[in-house]
Amino acid sequence: MAASDDRIDRGILVLSSVVVLGAIMSILDTTIVNVALDTLGRDFRTSLATIQWVTTGYLLALSIVIPLTGWAMCRFGAKRVWMVSVALFLLGSILCGAAWSVDALIGFRVLQGFGGGMIMPVGQAILARAAGPQRMGRVMSIVGVPMLLGPVLGPVIGGLLVEYTTWRWIFFVNVPIGALALVLAWRLLPRQEVDRDEKLDVRGLVLLSPGLALLVYGLSAAGSGGGFGGTRTVVGLALGAGLVAAFVLHARRRGEAALLDVGLFRRRAFTGAAATSFLFGVAIFGVMILLPLYYQVVRGEGALGAGLLMAPQGVGAAMAMPLAGRLTDRIGAGWVVPVGLTVAMLGTAAYTQVGPNTSYGLLAASLWVRGLGLGATMMPAMAAAYASLQEREIPRATTSINIIQRVGGSVGTALLAVVLQREIVAAAGSRTHGLGNLGAVSPAVRTQLAAPLADGFARTFWLALFLTAVAYVPALLLPRHRRGRAAGRSVAVRPAPGATPVAEEPPEHVEAGRR
Repeated sequence: MAASDDRIDRGILVLSSVVVLGAIMSILDTTIVNVALDTLGRDFRTSLATIQWVTTGYLLALSIVIPLTGWAMCRFGAKRVWMVSVALFLLGSILCGAAWSVDALIGFRVLQGFGGGMIMPVGQAILARAAGPQRMGRVMSIVGVPMLLGPVLGPVIGGLLVEYTTWRWIFFVNVPIGALALVLAWRLLPRQEVDRDEKLDVRGLVLLSPGLALLVYGLSAAGSGGGFGGTRTVVGLALGAGLVAAFVLHARRRGEAALLDVGLFRRRAFTGAAATSFLFGVAIFGVMILLPLYYQVVRGEGALGAGLLMAPQGVGAAMAMPLAGRLTDRIGAGWVVPVGLTVAMLGTAAYTQVGPNTSYGLLAASLWVRGLGLGATMMPAMAAAYASLQEREIPRATTSINIIQRVGGSVGTALLAVVLQREIVAAAGSRTHGLGNLGAVSPAVRTQLAAPLADGFARTFWLALFLTAVAYVPALLLPRHRRGRAAGRSVAVRPAPGATPVAEEPPEHVEAGRR
């Protein structure tokens, strides 16, 4: 029986394929649109300050809706919420592709974001419930495919669509994928019991959703050129932090009835996984802005060329995730994640030495190594968080993890964008004014500035390397076990008929707490 319960059976693979199909659609869309911003600005004859709201509005909508995920799953059921989210994202995609003005496009992107925000966390919760703690590492490695490949494949697909079709196809491409995901979900996703009496924590929602939106807005303003001293950044971060702090106080009083159960953070394994995910999210998404800009700004590559040059990272991540998942289930994330961090740092280290003529072969190999490290870090950390949960805790815990990742990604993007902009201004002086005008630099001036610009990128990559190293600290809190001890007992112990199905979890949780 243990062997049967322990393997990834066909049912889990089917559920995973449905969830990944919806998730990769929403994650790819975020990065595909970034490639087309310049084209959108020209077609709608509007400024960069206006057109960037196509991205910012989407991110703000994600931040607003994610806190509702846990309550919505309990109240309406995960399958229904997932299908409504995909349908809303699909409707937003169709309307974005048909947009007749920049204002309409921004509004439809917000609608798309309201749908996209719940797709990933609800999908993770469905798989976490189906897999159980003994298979969590391998299942999370499947879910991690869109999360790690999306930022790599997005620029490539976006570049191809913009270059060979019209910008409208960056939205219309979602239609067949979303339609297929809905059909498969209707037929294959399991129905789950719902709690019709589940009450929405209205006060918590009023505090948390605007608080997160303001934090993301402030960080976006910092990363888009205002710096951390800009008025919009300071006001956004201050108000956002205040609202989130007020929510934490409210949630501590309300307990499990709150929009998020902050009591989960009293557990060593969950806190370690959450902190590791946040810090590694800072490093991952921060570097995602550095890599294509280095290839475009210093080496003169186009959007499509830069996207293709980033492909080795996705290849490395895809190769590492299945093995990392199996090892996480066998020996625990506490052994796997530090190794993954070390490998990711080795791959990133080469970019701290970049110059104007660094070998593409060396950079590709380093990026592949970095991808191996990413694949062995992010999803094992998430698996550790889920493995310490009881089934009833999964919806709100999933919401917490996704919020942490979203904020971490925003922090990383803003922080490294601000540092890079200052390095570029220091290197280029009056000939360019930071990230906003880099595309206007002539090839002759680019050649003159290549060496100092490369030095600026190298110094920024040192910060990315440091941020990755900081993740070692919470990684020490992740659980470690040996096959046949904690992991083995979680498979062998079966609840008696009619008993609450939580008997599988305590042994591993207790072992983690003792360490």
